[in-house]
Amino acid sequence: MFGKTRAAKTLTANDAKEVLCMMSEKAKGQQLLRNPGFAPTSETIADGLGEAYNAYTQLVAGLEENYGITLMDWRYYNDSKAWLSKGEYKWTTPRGAKKVKPIFWLSIWEGFFKVSFFFSTNLQVELQSLPISEEAKGIVANAKPMGKTMRFIPIAMDIETDRQLSDVYAMAEFRKTKA
Repeated sequence: MFGKTRAAKTLTANDAKEVLCMMSEKAKGQQLLRNPGFAPTSETIADGLGEAYNAYTQLVAGLEENYGITLMDWRYYNDSKAWLSKGEYKWTTPRGAKKVKPIFWLSIWEGFFKVSFFFSTNLQVELQSLPISEEAKGIVANAKPMGKTMRFIPIAMDIETDRQLSDVYAMAEFRKTKA
């Protein structure tokens, strides 16, 4: 009965994405873009998002114009069994080296899209002091730390309207400069 116990597996960022997807799937609509044989197009994204497509296009344009953050091409990830994109900040160092910093993950759901950030647990208090909505502050406050050696908190935001974009912009800028 009290045989050997196994050490808990250290969670990776991919594990966290999978956990977030499973939790959110139970709460609301289902995740789209799950077929590995069909790469997403603007049309399939627009069909899946419906009215949220306007917020999606505003997000993509706003991030690039104001923050220098671009979306990478959509890729199918076997661990999450879905097509995901990633917001990336690219720059060149003074010595000419090209650098890329991942800012967030993006997934498409029925009627909304999900923007998922991963921050060090050391930044949780500082995140709550950002100029973000009370709803977003609640998400940050309730985020449960994950990982064993490198502790992080997953912050997943379900975006349905352009009113929610200011929270994404604030967290993206924070991730770009701080984390």
